[in-house]
Amino acid sequence: MKKTFLIAVLFLCGSLVTAQKKTKNLVVVTLDGLRWQEVFRGADSVLVNNKEYNSDKKGITARFVRDSPIERRKILMPFLWSTVVQKGQIYGNRDLGNNAEVANPYKFSYPGYSELFTGFPDPGMNTNDKIPNPNTNVLEFVNKQKGFEGKVIAFTSWDVFPSILNDKRSGIIVNSGLAVLNVPGMSDRLKLLNELQHQAPGFVDEQIRLDVLTYQFGKQYMIEKKPRVLYLGFDETDDLAHQGNYRAYLQQTTKTDAMLADLWNYLQSDPFYKDQTTLVITCDHGRGQVPLETWKTHGEKIDGAEQVWFAVMGPDTPAKGEMKTQSTIYHKQLAQTFSELLGLNFKSWANHEVGSAINLK
Repeated sequence: MKKTFLIAVLFLCGSLVTAQKKTKNLVVVTLDGLRWQEVFRGADSVLVNNKEYNSDKKGITARFVRDSPIERRKILMPFLWSTVVQKGQIYGNRDLGNNAEVANPYKFSYPGYSELFTGFPDPGMNTNDKIPNPNTNVLEFVNKQKGFEGKVIAFTSWDVFPSILNDKRSGIIVNSGLAVLNVPGMSDRLKLLNELQHQAPGFVDEQIRLDVLTYQFGKQYMIEKKPRVLYLGFDETDDLAHQGNYRAYLQQTTKTDAMLADLWNYLQSDPFYKDQTTLVITCDHGRGQVPLETWKTHGEKIDGAEQVWFAVMGPDTPAKGEMKTQSTIYHKQLAQTFSELLGLNFKSWANHEVGSAINLK
């Protein structure tokens, strides 16, 4: 009897160990306003051929246009459609009936990011102004958990994120826009990045940092400080779309994909992160498609601006590739998904309702 009991206990303990999450670290990256159409179809030939939106039809056609959507998307985002699709999961291809949407009705940035990190499409958050978000977010929740204290940080190009993530209440470092990073024991490289961001030319707004500098801040901080949760918020795909510059929008999409590839290569080269880190890539809102000029914008009145996408890969995510199930998932589900990947439960702590996690299994 004792032997049987011991075997049962050992079996149970083994099952619990097996059920434990392998994900010890989380990296979330957003590409502001990048449409699902480009992600899943590649370059849009109608926009490539439109002189108003593309000043280099010959060059952009040669670089990005191919015979099929599958070929075009691989050219536009080679990392996403090689490494991520082979090792993880990609959601939001509406051509296959696999839909991803924001649940908030406003379909622009602050409400989109708020929904993403709070799990709550608050109808009261209808602004891009720097109003402190009253809703608790998953990053501040994780930062309060044992072993994560002071190990959560955000680097973003857009300077509104300290309000979206309410850094004063949450206590996490949110380094955004051209804010100077000031943490103990900074290397000369981080100090140089502080200088460069003020010397680099303004892209759209003097307070918006270049995405490449946001990325370099985040990567260098990982190398030196080993945060367990990192958020990188890129901005330029949205800015270029608002300008109606489809040529540069495509080029920046490819550059961002290359930064993601570099980031993943680093994560797999560092023993602290290798095989213990989940990477999530997504956006904050979609854009219009019809009429043609609505690709430049988004918002409550723009059909299609609610349509988004996301990708995930890591040690707890089965390699299912491009998802083809006929279903709809919502951005409000991602906050709880993030916490469950880390073996935590944001829902039990938040001061508001939270969407249920997405079943990645």
